[in-house]
Amino acid sequence: MSKIRVLLADDNMQVLEYLREFLSANGCEVIGAVADGQAAVDAAVQLLPDVLVLDVSMPILNGIQAARRILEIDSSIKIVFLTAYTDPDTCRAALETSACGYVLKPRLASDLISAIEHAKDGRRFVSPGCG
Repeated sequence: MSKIRVLLADDNMQVLEYLREFLSANGCEVIGAVADGQAAVDAAVQLLPDVLVLDVSMPILNGIQAARRILEIDSSIKIVFLTAYTDPDTCRAALETSACGYVLKPRLASDLISAIEHAKDGRRFVSPGCG
């Protein structure tokens, strides 16, 4: 089975490094990492990842705005939000973009790989505690 190609987008460099190592150790191929929403749009269109792991809170475009733009351009890219926001409005807004997943950062180790696998198969995954 081929590795799932993942693009990362988070404005925290330490989070990006941790995600790169964590996902690589768990069978994913990290094809890029960017630190703002516009860069996520540009990289997604250029690199065509299987799954984009996207933070909600980022500069230039927030994750929700970036997800909308990406999916307008290429609806085949699967998006999993990775965020600290647990409020129902943010969770709902993120999932209304047609994203496949919403993972809470404190649950990253237990939920992110499942969310990525679900997304790759076109299924939805939401961490317990969202909204």
